[in-house]
Amino acid sequence: MAGRVKYQSSGNRHTAGDKTFYIAAFTWLGLAGFLVLYPMIYVIACSFSSTQAIISGRVFLWPVDVSLAAYKAVFEYHLLRTGFLNSLLYVAGGTATAVTLLLLAAYPLSRRDLPGRKFFQVFFVVTMFFNGGIIPNYILMRNLHFIGSRWALIIPFLFSCYNMIIVKSFFQNSLPPGLLDAAHIDGCGDTQFFFSIALPLAAPVISVMVLFNAVGNWNGYFRAMMYLTKSSTYNFQQVLRDILFIAQMPPDMLAAMDPNRVEQLQNLLEQLRYAVLVVGALPMMLLYPFIQKYFIRGMMIGSLKE
Repeated sequence: MAGRVKYQSSGNRHTAGDKTFYIAAFTWLGLAGFLVLYPMIYVIACSFSSTQAIISGRVFLWPVDVSLAAYKAVFEYHLLRTGFLNSLLYVAGGTATAVTLLLLAAYPLSRRDLPGRKFFQVFFVVTMFFNGGIIPNYILMRNLHFIGSRWALIIPFLFSCYNMIIVKSFFQNSLPPGLLDAAHIDGCGDTQFFFSIALPLAAPVISVMVLFNAVGNWNGYFRAMMYLTKSSTYNFQQVLRDILFIAQMPPDMLAAMDPNRVEQLQNLLEQLRYAVLVVGALPMMLLYPFIQKYFIRGMMIGSLKE
């Protein structure tokens, strides 16, 4: 009808300024994304390229002279294979135990009816401000006979007071007191409430803690360098460090080493330089997508103060 007024949704209108902003924003985000992703793309491309193509600088975005020799060498070099398996052991054992201890400490402290709650809170917080340092910790590990043992990479790093406070805050903000009262009325005890209600609701923060501990245990290079003395107990990062160390040694130190050993490690370095980076990052890259949906929620809720 001629007299009918036609309305157009303002949400579909974009002014010239809006279009300019969108173009500039998408251009900048695309450029920033490329700058972030390019090193990873380059490393992956080099890992599938031949050594000659890498040295000559012919690799840019795509593999040149595609070859799987580098990955074959990774799995054939026994120290890398042993280090990779050791790292998986440290990550699985350390993460499972650490997250269990966090939950067992955080949930009771989140309960306001816990006897001596304030004392235990102060007890845990004090440990965040006072630490003996590297040398006293090393002496302690030596007196406990952990030097050179696999336990040196698990037991000293089982508990983090900072992570415990995050988990405690999550329980306090996610479990209202009325929920516990209703569970008690239905005949649910404290232990059953913890396993049947509290833990399922804490899936976001548990996922965050799993990621934090897994990444820390997988990348634990300095702790391995301090406490591990046997190559059979080295983690993946320590083995990689020993290989890369040869490339940074001054000539006078190389001259004092076995020439055949030096040549072998240098050739191995050129062949494995990029493949080991991919293999080293792969486990954490495979882990993250499974807990991504919980990550933001767990960090935001757990970061709230009491």
